[in-house]
Amino acid sequence: MAIGQFSVGRWLARCIGLGLCAMALVLAGCSSTRVIDNDVRSYSSLKAMPAPPTYRLERLPSQQVDSPFRDMIERLATSALADVGMQRDDRNGTLRLELNAYANAYMPNWPHYSSWNMGFGYGPWGWAPGFGYGGSWRDMPPTMYVRDVRIVFRNAEGTPVFESTARYDDIWSNDEQIFRSLLQSALEGFPTPPQGERRIRHEIIP
Repeated sequence: MAIGQFSVGRWLARCIGLGLCAMALVLAGCSSTRVIDNDVRSYSSLKAMPAPPTYRLERLPSQQVDSPFRDMIERLATSALADVGMQRDDRNGTLRLELNAYANAYMPNWPHYSSWNMGFGYGPWGWAPGFGYGGSWRDMPPTMYVRDVRIVFRNAEGTPVFESTARYDDIWSNDEQIFRSLLQSALEGFPTPPQGERRIRHEIIP
């Protein structure tokens, strides 16, 4: 009888231990998943995929200087466009792509915090810092980060046939993950996305 009780006790303890471990793993998984809500505006006169489904990237005068930020945006955009079936061909692309990206950080002037404002950013491809302060150093608000992208496709005559923007405004600052999500959101539904404003949610693991 004692042996049976001992075995049952060990079995129960083992089950409880496994249950706690499983719960810890679930909670860890939940805490590591981040939700990004992107505000998107899309407009398109395309009726179907261009034939062939290719594009050439056209840089604006302000985008001629190489930078790590520009390289990242173009790399992520190339990948996001490939996911919707568009291939880059800078010599003979059917559509002409205009690509813009912007980033900024600021501390909001919320009523329950001291008077504080700060900003620094880069857009389209260069840095533009600036900040200001008035009041106590205590109770500083969390830094907010703004990221947005704009994608415009033009036909061979230069007429815009597709325009989409996506914006993220929150406390997370991982440029690589955020801009990947923004570009995917801006291209969701390409070439015939829902017209106008919408919100697209992505769940990612940081």
